[in-house]
Amino acid sequence: MKLEKIILASAATVLAIGAGSAFAQFQNAEKAIEYRQSVMTIINTHFGRIGSVVKGTAPYNKDDVSKNAEIVVMMSTLPWQAFGPGTEGGKAKPEIWSDNAKFKAAADKMQVAVANLNTAAQSGDLESIKKAFGAAGQTCKGCHDDFKKK
Repeated sequence: MKLEKIILASAATVLAIGAGSAFAQFQNAEKAIEYRQSVMTIINTHFGRIGSVVKGTAPYNKDDVSKNAEIVVMMSTLPWQAFGPGTEGGKAKPEIWSDNAKFKAAADKMQVAVANLNTAAQSGDLESIKKAFGAAGQTCKGCHDDFKKK
């Protein structure tokens, strides 16, 4: 358990350092698109693992849900820097850039919701996890409806 926390903390540090330098590396839209899609894939994977527990298709294991929630909340801070000026394209709708205030508000709302999910996951209360998972999922859906091409 202690080793896993050290590994997770190390990964978070590497990602945080990389995130700071990543902004400078987006010299073209393709690199930014690749970065943000990669981050979203990781978020989706770990959020989906929690979803399997919430839906009852996977057994509830407090440690697994907690670890997945920690990853989701950490990763939720990363993709936004890859939506700067000149990074248009991919599955992102133009409204991200034309109505950036609305996009930023949606991103902030998602980050709060996944932080709440992480808090619920750390508590171990499955009913709280289910409620927080639903709220977080709604923020994801809302943002995708408004800002992601189908």
